[in-house]
Amino acid sequence: MPTTDQLTTQLDRLASIDTGPFPVLSLYLNLQANDRGREQFGPFLKKELSDRIATYPASGPERDSLERDGEKIRDYVPTVDRAVNGLAIFACSGADLFEAIPLAAPIDAHRLYISDQPHLYPLARVLEQHPRYAALVADTHAARIFVFAANAVERSEEIENTKTKHHKRGGWSQARYQRHTENFHVHHVKEVVDTLARIVREEQIATVLVSGDEVVKPLLREHMPKEISDRVVETGSLDIRTPQHEVLAATLAALREQDAATDRERVDALFGAYRANGLAVVGVDAVKRAFELGQVDELVIAASAQAIGNSAAGAKARGTNAAQPERTAQERAADELIVQANKTSAKIRFIEDARLLAPVGGVGAFLRFKL
Repeated sequence: MPTTDQLTTQLDRLASIDTGPFPVLSLYLNLQANDRGREQFGPFLKKELSDRIATYPASGPERDSLERDGEKIRDYVPTVDRAVNGLAIFACSGADLFEAIPLAAPIDAHRLYISDQPHLYPLARVLEQHPRYAALVADTHAARIFVFAANAVERSEEIENTKTKHHKRGGWSQARYQRHTENFHVHHVKEVVDTLARIVREEQIATVLVSGDEVVKPLLREHMPKEISDRVVETGSLDIRTPQHEVLAATLAALREQDAATDRERVDALFGAYRANGLAVVGVDAVKRAFELGQVDELVIAASAQAIGNSAAGAKARGTNAAQPERTAQERAADELIVQANKTSAKIRFIEDARLLAPVGGVGAFLRFKL
């Protein structure tokens, strides 16, 4: 399974590709089995590939290229590891392009597009939904630290120290034992925090999800350095023995809840900067101009491509057939913005509630500088 860095590199490469007059086939498949353990993409793939390709004239370089693409895809899909949950394929035989991206992260629905450019918005959306972060699960004698990315584990470490036992004697003996136990706990927490800080530095982690029992949480807060505590999102009290896939599911849910809660704050900040004639622009056309000038620091975009409005986006792709199944105007606008963000190393923030950005056509941007 590709790492986050590899996926980002693939996205960057696809964003800059030029296939000339040949159409690009962009395919997204959900490879998760149904409740009976059977794959669900076969009928979609068989019907949609043939139907879409058939819209091109029977003899011509575009049709020939797509026919070869279809053959490659039919040959490739059965070879994909069954552990894969999602698959994105970008193909254009006429331009010698065949990029297959297996994903641990699921894709919500099968999609097929044929256009003059790769349809990258859904891929960028999947990567944003499954970001790279660290997760710590701890109690007073053990800890597990994971680095998750793209719905898979990239790194894990375990720490185990002396497990203290309950002491029933009272008086001075009990007090001494209590101090002894607390010293063990503090020693353990310091080792956990040091290990976490090292991983955060080495892996350049921006967000840390922390889960622990009611004894260890206050100790973690007390001993965690500010540069780490500023990145922490607390989640429920997961047991130290919780299976890895359940840790991933729980921490990812907490992260999404946190993102949803801060979406409105981010949009309010965008609107505030724009109203004050500050470092922000709103609307598709204004954001495109800012990209052209290298101003965009962060693209803020609706999580649904259909919420993105641009009257100019409906222009016909160069050399396309009128009967060709095409990306919508909104999808074309979304793709163009995602491509520009990748080319200029701008951050991308998807806003789950499309209504928040509806007054400005679903898109805005924070700027690096003003002209």
